[in-house]
Amino acid sequence: MKLSKPLTLASKSVVRATILTGAGLQFDVAPSGVDEDALKQKYQGDPAGLAIGLAEAKASAVSVDGLVIGADQLLLCDGRLFDKPASLDEARQNLQFFRGKKHQLIGGVVVLENGQTLWQHSESVTLSVRDFSDTFLDIYLAEAGEAVLASVGCYQLEGLGAHLFDAIEGDYFSTLGLPLLPLLGALRQHGGLSQ
Repeated sequence: MKLSKPLTLASKSVVRATILTGAGLQFDVAPSGVDEDALKQKYQGDPAGLAIGLAEAKASAVSVDGLVIGADQLLLCDGRLFDKPASLDEARQNLQFFRGKKHQLIGGVVVLENGQTLWQHSESVTLSVRDFSDTFLDIYLAEAGEAVLASVGCYQLEGLGAHLFDAIEGDYFSTLGLPLLPLLGALRQHGGLSQ
């Protein structure tokens, strides 16, 4: 599916790029290099606003012609925001914290053109982590390896991470980090994608 304007993804996320590729979109990738930690310190108590703000900052940092997609995702569990783990030990601690609980993945996505926001969207998904054993956790981390460090939740739902859950309430694509259906609607409206 070709747009009438060039499209750029302001992210180094392999999963987001795979989602767009799977939808048949042609696009370039230009990671933004935005300092997310500095931005997170400015926002208080509004995870959806923070996700949109981070997505917009990423897209704004990329200076290219055409449309730019920025996206970000936060994980909220028991009132605490989690970042991507820095090590497998931290991933283990996070997964132990999530065990037997529900958490929310709160995503934000924006589309910019010439630095102006054309569209923004936030979506939340609730995931119920099963009460898995420590033995299972050892096996999971050994098999998944450092790939878990690329995910704020220490899992990849499209792979081995599916074994961590009892239930998921919400959109599958949003769980992966990009609410594809609303985004396609925005690209039809603003990017010349076929109606």
